Amino acid sequence: QVQLVESGGGLVQAGGSLRLSCAASGRTFSNYAMGWFRQAPGKEREFVATINRSGGGTVYADSVKGRFIISRDNAKNTVYLQMNSLKPEDTAVYYCAAQSTGWGTKRYDAYDYWGQGTQVTVSS
Repeated sequence: QVQLVESGGGLVQAGGSLRLSCAASGRTFSNYAMGWFRQAPGKEREFVATINRSGGGTVYADSVKGRFIISRDNAKNTVYLQMNSLKPEDTAVYYCAAQSTGWGTKRYDAYDYWGQGTQVTVSS
């Protein structure tokens, strides 16, 4: 089992920045590819970004490319999502997830473990 706990969400004005963190525990963090997803009210959960086990490979959704940066620190068992130039449409609950096999997928059902989520609200 892997336990994931997100933090760093909050209320920010459009154009601002936030950094989300996801702390992992339970098993060897570097054995998992990590991803961030988000879900807005009334919408399906959508892919945001993913990073491979070493941190050397990343994939982003088109909607956040150039604004968000995913990174990880395997020594701290933590994955981050730096969000810049935030827009009201980025408002959602953000979830981190761990993938035990493969990496790079945007499908939420490929991920084995999920955090509880952190709310991000961007005001216009």
